[in-house]
Amino acid sequence: MKNLQERGHLLTEQINPNSQNLDQLSALELVDLFNQEDVKTIHAIAAAREQLACAIERTAEALRRGGRLFYIGAGTSGRLGVLDAAECPPTFCTPPELVQGIIAGGAGALVRSSEELEDKAEDGAEAIAHRHINSLDVVVGITAGGTTPYVHGALQAAKARGATTILIACVPVEQVSSEVDIDIRLLVGPEILAGSTRLKAGTVTKMALNILSTGVMVKLGKVYGNRMVDVAVTNKKLHDRALRILHDLTGLSREEAAFLLERSGRSVKLALLMHWTGLEREQAQHLLDTHQGNLRAAVASCQEQNSVKYV
Repeated sequence: MKNLQERGHLLTEQINPNSQNLDQLSALELVDLFNQEDVKTIHAIAAAREQLACAIERTAEALRRGGRLFYIGAGTSGRLGVLDAAECPPTFCTPPELVQGIIAGGAGALVRSSEELEDKAEDGAEAIAHRHINSLDVVVGITAGGTTPYVHGALQAAKARGATTILIACVPVEQVSSEVDIDIRLLVGPEILAGSTRLKAGTVTKMALNILSTGVMVKLGKVYGNRMVDVAVTNKKLHDRALRILHDLTGLSREEAAFLLERSGRSVKLALLMHWTGLEREQAQHLLDTHQGNLRAAVASCQEQNSVKYV
């Protein structure tokens, strides 16, 4: 096994001294240990706050200019990226191509382990070429242990094409370095079950992706206050949420809110703008488009002209 790389020095592969007797713990002791260890995810996010903020700003600017956001990874890391990407359309009414998840092995790897495919850097590079990634795009490589060839192949290919590159890893830079634009290290320490990075490393990665994608969408005007005003009204739960948002922000009855929502083409953001400005749907849409979909900016511009009052 001359070509087999030794990985025991990596933080994610080390032995956790707090779980040496893992197989002797009671169920309650197991829960308490997990709880104790998972606290470290909060501290890891705090330590990476500046890098995360930079990633939000760079990504939001790229998407404003017509770029796309790609997550790429293998195994658990890949699945987390695909999950975050898949949740953007229903939450923020984004087109599916705006935020995309790429996993080694394709869709089949979402439900069946395909970890052996992570060793091919050329496959990562091919995934970048296949999606015609360019200088407007952002590519986030996710690899808990920091060494996944598939991810590094993708990042190198993306960088060569001029894309903004971001790495999310759970090992320190001195263990695994990478030439990327933004380097996010989420250091949660060794896992309770040695090497099982679906645990703390997976949890902290999910947290980071939540912060990144939500932060970007906030910057893009997909949120008003803390309300999901770009929610896609595609099922009963989301329809109810849309009506509650309209009721809360306008004071309209549920029936009036429902009528307004239908008039707007089931767009909460457009419905609010129509209500606050008195504009009809086409006019309101034009105003929104003028302000790149930012509801607060659209209403403020109308307020300056007509002294419109809004929440």
